[in-house]
Amino acid sequence: MQPSHVAQQAQKPLVLLVFILLFSSCTVGPKYKVPTAPMSATFKESKDWKQAEPQDTELRGDWWELYGDPELNALESQVDISNQNIAAAEARFQSARAAIKVAHAALYPQVSIGANSTASQAGAGRGTVSGNTLVATSGNRVAVFHQIPIDVSYEADVWGRIRRTIESDRENAQATAADLETIRLSSHSDLADNYFQIRGLDEELKLFQMSISDYQQALQLTMNRYNQGIASAVDVAQAQTQLDTTRAEATNLGVARSAFEHAIAVLIGKPPADLTIPPAQVAMQPPEIPLALPSELLERRPDVAAAERRAAAANALIGVAKAAYYPRLTFSLTAGIQSSNLGTLFSWPSRFWTLGPALNQIIFDAGARHGLTQEAEANYDTAVATYRQTVLIAFQDVEDNLAALRILEQEANEQDVAIASAARSRDLAMHRYRGGITTYLEVLTAQNVLLTNQQTAVGIHVRRMSASVLLIKALGGGWNVSALPSLN
Repeated sequence: MQPSHVAQQAQKPLVLLVFILLFSSCTVGPKYKVPTAPMSATFKESKDWKQAEPQDTELRGDWWELYGDPELNALESQVDISNQNIAAAEARFQSARAAIKVAHAALYPQVSIGANSTASQAGAGRGTVSGNTLVATSGNRVAVFHQIPIDVSYEADVWGRIRRTIESDRENAQATAADLETIRLSSHSDLADNYFQIRGLDEELKLFQMSISDYQQALQLTMNRYNQGIASAVDVAQAQTQLDTTRAEATNLGVARSAFEHAIAVLIGKPPADLTIPPAQVAMQPPEIPLALPSELLERRPDVAAAERRAAAANALIGVAKAAYYPRLTFSLTAGIQSSNLGTLFSWPSRFWTLGPALNQIIFDAGARHGLTQEAEANYDTAVATYRQTVLIAFQDVEDNLAALRILEQEANEQDVAIASAARSRDLAMHRYRGGITTYLEVLTAQNVLLTNQQTAVGIHVRRMSASVLLIKALGGGWNVSALPSLN
């Protein structure tokens, strides 16, 4: 049996649709290449520093375990679970991931169903259309019309506009995933830094307590000498003032310690009232940190990965803008049932359908498309510049903390010598005072110099620990770009 003329006509749009689906592989817009970035062969401060070997695993996973502090490990383990900044970043990533699904849905037809019932009235002398025949009506007759249509619409992605949009959303989602890792790394490093600040204050408080004990003994000695008529009342007043001042300074340490403790509580998602970190003495010695090559740094920093992915997303949007120069081809199909009588609405003769393609081309828009393309290209240039700046900052972070560790180590050794000299000076001044050769002012000065040097040494220890934490952060904390989700 030969197909009817109507069937042959209906097949033409379907054949065109199949043809478009098979050959709509053209994608306009520039092909993305990772932007070049300033690079050096070695780090300036890497001399005599251990280079990371493939078998080194120190910076993989829980990098804070390098410090061998159980209290720090227990606190760090709570960050990923309860930190609200990480939770917000995770939600932003899930939102970006959902945007990919929204964009991907545009590759498929959209189907909708509805129902409507309309009433119309034709005046005398007017007519209504029945099939291809105009039927005259008399009087003011009201006609009721019921319809249940199913609409199918589809845009053929001939020029890759939809695919470029999906590509941009995918790259943005990967950038958001890298943002999540950046926030995670920052939260862990902030906690470690705050923790070592607390331990530094604990060490400083211990110094004050030892000094207070020494000052109490010195005050008692001065009072005994005063009672014997050897020392003056000025000596007693100076010794008492020194003791009282040192006690006040020791108490003042509690302000900073409480602030750091509260900050740690927030980092692990707890109210400050629910966290108490008892005083403890820990070894303030930075661990050995393997150093990656500069070329590997770009793969280990999540912020660099995020900037690079945003450059890729901006490049894809250039393709979206350029696709607007080309016509948009859409297909629509409407089918359903319609009748002026509810009783016959669901009968076979009530069926209807329409099918056809539509081609739409903008021929004048006063330069809007050109402006959008220029905007997309400028946004890409911005993203590239941001990526290169992020790379430079990454190298700066590594160099800064390598230099800090090198210089602070030297300063710590020199400060130990200064402390030894100050201790000898204090002992000599006390010996001279006991022998009645000098006043208590000389002892007071020597004691203050010793305490100041000891405080400086503690500050250097804390700065070295902070620099080691920041170096690990600058190296990416063991993260690698391969950990980014593919999101295909």
